[in-house]
Amino acid sequence: MADSGLKQETVRLDRWLWAARFFKTRQLASAAVTGGKIRVNGGRAKSAKMVAVGDELEIRRGAYTWAVRIDALSNKRGPATQAAKLYTEHEASAIERARIAGERRTMAAQIIYDRELPSPRDRRAMRKRKRQQ
Repeated sequence: MADSGLKQETVRLDRWLWAARFFKTRQLASAAVTGGKIRVNGGRAKSAKMVAVGDELEIRRGAYTWAVRIDALSNKRGPATQAAKLYTEHEASAIERARIAGERRTMAAQIIYDRELPSPRDRRAMRKRKRQQ
């Protein structure tokens, strides 16, 4: 493997996910692969799967899904600007993630917090009811 981290023909899947900043640690990347959250060219993969330029990945994290094509390889984590050059996200994937984020924001804004903490009088009444049960 080259010192620059950019001159290989293949690299381990978990290392690439970590270098592309989809996961904060290689251990988290490996756990996601093992858990079936990552698909390579439409199929499940193992952490040690070697990926190459042109491979298609589907990465699921929580409610969000990224569909990306690998443009460059790296097994070293660099700045976010360098990591963004490692892949190209499909347009449909970006639109869907933006739609989900918007829905989640509106749902969070709709939550009404009109319930206050109970007063000392309310607490006494609750304790009394609890003892009677």
